[in-house]
Amino acid sequence: MEEIYANVEYDKPIDPRPSANQTGPRSSERRFHGSVVFCLGLFTVLLLVGLICLGVHYRDLSAELSTINGNLTELLQASKDKLSSMTEERDLLNASLTEMTKEVDRLQRLSKQKKTCPAGWKMFSCTCYLFSTNSYSWEEGRQDCRERGADLVIIDSSEEQEFLTKNIRKDTWIGLTDRVNEGTWKWTDGTPLTLAYWLTKQPDNGGGDPQWGEEDCAHLVAGAKRTENWNDLRCDDTLQWICEKMT
Repeated sequence: MEEIYANVEYDKPIDPRPSANQTGPRSSERRFHGSVVFCLGLFTVLLLVGLICLGVHYRDLSAELSTINGNLTELLQASKDKLSSMTEERDLLNASLTEMTKEVDRLQRLSKQKKTCPAGWKMFSCTCYLFSTNSYSWEEGRQDCRERGADLVIIDSSEEQEFLTKNIRKDTWIGLTDRVNEGTWKWTDGTPLTLAYWLTKQPDNGGGDPQWGEEDCAHLVAGAKRTENWNDLRCDDTLQWICEKMT
């Protein structure tokens, strides 16, 4: 009896895991989808962070712009106020300039007019001088000047000193005294002495010698140098004098 053999395949345990051919494409697809989702999530987070940062930056920028706008407003107002003040100052200066121009014109007209001194007076630098021929005390000489609308001469320049020196022939009173305060010499208008032409060792108030008394009035010494011809003398001595008045 012929034996009949058959290829019988016995059942093998079935592996529940899918084969490589079965899992490969699907697994790759899932990983791809997971990567996409992760990237989208990350992008969303980054976008949200960016929006938050922009919001904060915008808030800070708005505050800064508000501050700048406030400062600009203050500066603009200050500039307007300054401009207004400068405009007022300009108007005042223009008005002052107009007045000064009028005064200059007036003085120029006066200067063009012929100026003269009374008979017997001499003119020097727009001033009239009278050289007396009589001799009196310092106070009497001054009184004579006042009666003529003048006063004893006040010397305030080297040119005037030279002019007077050339025109005197005898010792002559000038309007300088220290009777109010010994040693403090002042002119008849009350101004202190600043420019002086005293003789050497003068003024000396008589050197303390009783025979000369208190020497409280000044005079020009005839014949002395122009730069050194002042001397102090007793006010009641009798000398000629010089009157002075403006033309």
